[in-house]
Amino acid sequence: MCLGIPGELVEFVEEPSDLAVVEVGGVRRRINIGLLADERLQPGDWVLVHVGFALSKISEREAQAVLDYLQELGQPYEDELEALRASDGA
Repeated sequence: MCLGIPGELVEFVEEPSDLAVVEVGGVRRRINIGLLADERLQPGDWVLVHVGFALSKISEREAQAVLDYLQELGQPYEDELEALRASDGA
């Protein structure tokens, strides 16, 4: 199962400029924010992340609702977080 997981934008990466660092479940990872070039992103914003790409900007309320739902899924969510932990870090 593939999931889109909310991540909080922590910082921007200078080079290449289409990368940013998000925190997902206590894990920080670089993601590509190029699909959101028209958005005014800033640290503290929430984005929906899938396979290393920010797909959309979401509100903190929506992020929390999705996180609550994902936690209810149990093992699929834990598997996704484990895969994230095992991938290259920020």
